[in-house]
Amino acid sequence: MKLLHVDASITGENSVSRTVSAAIVARLRTADPVIEVVRRDLDAAPLAHLSGAHLAASPSVAAENAEAARALEEFLAADIVVVGAPMYNFAVPSQLKAWIDRILVAGKTFRYGEGGTPIGLAGGKRVIVAVSRGGFYGADTPMASFEHVESYLRAAFGFIGVTDLEFLIAEGVLAGPGLREKALEAALGQAAALKAA
Repeated sequence: MKLLHVDASITGENSVSRTVSAAIVARLRTADPVIEVVRRDLDAAPLAHLSGAHLAASPSVAAENAEAARALEEFLAADIVVVGAPMYNFAVPSQLKAWIDRILVAGKTFRYGEGGTPIGLAGGKRVIVAVSRGGFYGADTPMASFEHVESYLRAAFGFIGVTDLEFLIAEGVLAGPGLREKALEAALGQAAALKAA
């Protein structure tokens, strides 16, 4: 069993999404001590943002394209993917978007069928996402329409055939005194209760 652990937060040890994603990985490792974990820290080693030179396979970006190919292979080889996804300005961090751009690849993780219908090729994976949000963006809040992390990730992973998605959300971590601790405690409780792989 292979697990890919991806983090995108830029706040290091202060990161709620990193704390929760690490707890998820620890829970799954406790359940399966021989699970193989591959780590990709998109803050420490960000992938290059997709450009025309990358698509044209220009020699000037050969090293960047090689690293992107490694990221894709890590994703394809994983049975479980754990993603730490903080909300920055209503969406995923650009580092996480750059990673997604490198795993949504025609012919590798999706193809188009008759009539242009997309067909996902990366199904069969379990994806667990640790989301942190400074405010409150749940479906029953006035800010619900501003939420573009969970909705985007559901669409992106669904497009490539991943239907086994779980979201652990720490919400309101910047909204007032004591709320960070309360949100983190709730999300860590969910991590501890995750079913084994």
